[in-house]
Amino acid sequence: MRHLFIPDTQVSKGVPLDHLEACGNYIVDKKPDVIIHIGDHADMPSLSSYEKKSNRYFHDKSYQNDIEASTEGMERLLQPLWDYNAKAKRDKKRAYKPRMVLTMGNHENRINRAVDSDPILAGTISVDDLKYKEMGWEVHDFLEIAMIDGIAYSHYFVNPDGMTGHPVGGTVDNKLKLLGCSFSMGHQQKCQYGMRYDALGRDLHGLVWGSFYMHDEGYLGPQKNTQYKRGIMMKNDVKDGSYDPMLISMKYLLENYL
Repeated sequence: MRHLFIPDTQVSKGVPLDHLEACGNYIVDKKPDVIIHIGDHADMPSLSSYEKKSNRYFHDKSYQNDIEASTEGMERLLQPLWDYNAKAKRDKKRAYKPRMVLTMGNHENRINRAVDSDPILAGTISVDDLKYKEMGWEVHDFLEIAMIDGIAYSHYFVNPDGMTGHPVGGTVDNKLKLLGCSFSMGHQQKCQYGMRYDALGRDLHGLVWGSFYMHDEGYLGPQKNTQYKRGIMMKNDVKDGSYDPMLISMKYLLENYL
């Protein structure tokens, strides 16, 4: 089994999307068995509760723009797959139908939080507006865990020793110790990968990676925007939580698959 792990893509109006098309072309070329998008595909800046709500930030933000941008980004990612299968159908060849799993992130969950805080929005906005399921994704709600071939996937994992609901912190080794199984999560920009072994000598793999986008995030500033790796990971020979990791950089994708 091969899993392709896609970190947070954080699509909003006006950001470049070429990397998503390149990733789609890579998918069709390598044909992983499972594709996992770890969430925060839709950035949803119009529903941000963290930015200061001033005219400067919100003057060009709208819910509809956020939905349209997210949809365009997902279409750029999946169009190579759709084109491949359309050609396969014409040529009477076997279609490529990977399992596609998306774990909702906290940015998509902004939609649910907006409805919870203002019930008048119920029935007018919904995560269904993102059309993830319509486009073929098996969608898992925010913080729901998808167990696939022994690997726990979620946008992030909460600290099992606490009651705050905050993301589990510390090093990858610390996360592996606390979670007790192979895991992959997004949410945090920096790429962190590590291994531990259990009492039976089985290898456990931890991956934290939340950055697969070309733009810079304004809140990080000019220095921090350069201090993390952007790309995707192919997990080869996946079995019972073990795998051989292969990092594919943004630069490699753009130079070879666009």
